[in-house]
Amino acid sequence: MTKKVLRNLEYFEILDEENKAVYKGCSQVWYKKKWRKMAGCGPTAASNIVIYSNKNIINKRSALEIMDELWNYVTPTLMGVNTTEIFYDGFMKYAAENSRKALFKVLDIPKEKELRPSYEMMFDFIESSLDNDIPIAFLNLCNGEEKCLDKWHWVTIISLEYEVDKHSAAVEILDEGMVKKISLPLWYETTTLGGGLVSFFLE
Repeated sequence: MTKKVLRNLEYFEILDEENKAVYKGCSQVWYKKKWRKMAGCGPTAASNIVIYSNKNIINKRSALEIMDELWNYVTPTLMGVNTTEIFYDGFMKYAAENSRKALFKVLDIPKEKELRPSYEMMFDFIESSLDNDIPIAFLNLCNGEEKCLDKWHWVTIISLEYEVDKHSAAVEILDEGMVKKISLPLWYETTTLGGGLVSFFLE
């Protein structure tokens, strides 16, 4: 078994001093407004990327300030942030207006299976990003048979674990302030709507 993982996972640790808890990444339910709680997975995933790039352990209050700021850039439509383009356009605008250098790679996984990149291409995209210490925002429009993943939802990939053939592979994701694990091939083979991957290098 081989595992590729981001080098400094402690940067995702968010201290909740009031409740004496430590979360792993942000949770969209921290937003104050009902619509933001419902539709805020995109800006929440973007916030995780910013927090990791800032290289500081922070508390929940500071994390929510970042989430509120990212909402103004990675802003959900009535359909949410349902494309990778909405995500990376907003994120690049955030970087530009905050004088931060940003580079991104994107891999769309269309609904139509015949138009999708191969499983190997998806695997290599994730592996390459992690090798370069870059977290990946993952858009899942349909979770298929993967029960540990919500549909129409953004999460943050932080690790990849696999056997030699690469078809026995799992990724760890940040979602709801915790770490979850999902089967990469199960999602790829059973999703009916696809999704996409976006990795950002942010200075």
